[in-house]
Amino acid sequence: MLFVCDAFAHPVYFCGNIGFIMLMERSSYTNLLPGLTYYVGLKIYLCPVETMDLFKGRCWADWIMGLGITHLGSGSRGNATLISTENCNVLVDCGFSLKQTENRLAIADVDPNSIDAVVVTHHHKDHSGSALRASKKWGASLHCNLGTAIRMGWRPIEECTTFGNLERLDFPGGMSMLTIPVPHDDSDNVGIIASDGRGSRAGIVTDLGEATRDLVKQLSGCNHISIEANYDHSRLLRGPYPDSLKRRISGRGGHLSNFQTGQILQEVSNKNLQSVVLCHLSESNNAPHIAESEVLLAMGDEFEGSVSISKQKGPEFTHWAGVEEPSKLAIV
Repeated sequence: MLFVCDAFAHPVYFCGNIGFIMLMERSSYTNLLPGLTYYVGLKIYLCPVETMDLFKGRCWADWIMGLGITHLGSGSRGNATLISTENCNVLVDCGFSLKQTENRLAIADVDPNSIDAVVVTHHHKDHSGSALRASKKWGASLHCNLGTAIRMGWRPIEECTTFGNLERLDFPGGMSMLTIPVPHDDSDNVGIIASDGRGSRAGIVTDLGEATRDLVKQLSGCNHISIEANYDHSRLLRGPYPDSLKRRISGRGGHLSNFQTGQILQEVSNKNLQSVVLCHLSESNNAPHIAESEVLLAMGDEFEGSVSISKQKGPEFTHWAGVEEPSKLAIV
C-alpha cells in the first residue's frame, strides 16, 4: 500500500480497489506559539478507486467543502468572519483594529492581501471599526448599506459600494451573499446568507432582537449557521446592568437570548445542516456551556451536526459548509 498525504489532504494512495483520503481540520490556540497552525479532527475516508481521479493534485476539502467559515473572533470588543472558497475570500465585518485583524488572519494562515471584499453588516464599532482602512490597504472592495455608509462617513462609489435589503452581492469564483434586514437598536443591520454557487450555503447573523420571517426562510436552507446567542435570561435579570439596559438588550431591537436562538435553530434545522456556531456571547450575562447546552436541548436528537462557540479571542478552526462528497464506503 502507498499512502501519501500532506497537511492539506492531497491524497496519493492505493490498496487494491480501495482508496484512502485524509481530511484534517485546522485550528489555532492562543495559549500556544503564535503564528503556528495546529491540525485537529482527523477523518479518513475509504472510497472506491474509480472516484479518486477527481481529487489528484487538488485539496480534498476544495472538492467536498463548498464554503469555509472562519471566525476571527466574536463579542462586544470586535467581530470578523472570513468566508472563503477555493477562489475567493470575503471578510464579513471588520471590528478589530487593522493590526489585530491582520494578526488573526495570519494565525488562520490567510494573507490579508488575498481578501477580495469586506462586507459590513452595520455601523457599530465592534463590526465596522477598521473596515475602511483594511479595504484600502488590501485593495479589497468595501460593501455596506446606505445607512451604514452615512453613519460611518464613507463616501459611496468612491470608498464603498452600497447595497439594499434582500440584495444579492456577487463576488469572484461564483460566491454570492444575500443581505437580510434584521432588527437591532437604531442600526440598519443585515444578516448574510453566503453561497458558493454550487449548492453550499452558510448563514451569518448577529446583533438582532428577533428573527424575521425572511431570515427564517433563508436560514432553513443552510449547511452552516453562525448565529448570536448573546445572553442567558436569568443571568441578565440577576446581573449588574441597570433596568433600562436590561430592557434594551432583551427587547425586539436588542440581542438574542440562548432560548430564542435555540427556538430559531429548532425551526430552521434540516437534514443538510452540518454545523452551528454560537456567536457574540456576553461575558457578563452568559457562559459557553450554558449557551451550548440550551441550544442543543432545543434542537433535539434529530440534529446530527456540531455546535461550537466563537469566542472573543479567535480565530477558531474553519467550518466547512458543503454537500459535495464522492461516493464512499465508510468514514473511519
